[in-house]
Amino acid sequence: MPYLPITSGGANLFFQLVNARCEKGAMTLTSNRGFAEWGEISGDPVVATALLDRLLHHAVVVQIEGASYRLRHPADLTPEHIRAPANIVPPPPPKRRGRPLENGGDHQLNG
Repeated sequence: MPYLPITSGGANLFFQLVNARCEKGAMTLTSNRGFAEWGEISGDPVVATALLDRLLHHAVVVQIEGASYRLRHPADLTPEHIRAPANIVPPPPPKRRGRPLENGGDHQLNG
C-alpha cells in the first residue's frame, strides 16, 4: 500500500488489478503498514478486506524488521571481493587570503 492515503476510487482500481492477477501468477508487494491499517489507508474497509482476501489466499508473508535495506550506503551493498581499493587524495589546503605574513610566513616560537 502507498505511504499516503489513497482515494476510494484508487483503492477500487488496485483491487481490480489484484483481482485480475489473482490465480494467474506470482505477485510481490511490500508495505510499511500492517494489514489492520489497510482499510484506513484505502478509505474503504470493505474494499481493503476483499483485497487482502485475494492477496493472502495463497500468500507467503515475510515480515522484515530492522533498518531499511534501501537506506544503507551503496558501498556496503557491494561484496568485499569486488570493491576496488580507493585511491583517496586529500584536497590541497586552501590558499590564504589577505596580507602576506611577516618574515615570509615563518612562524617560529621564541622560547
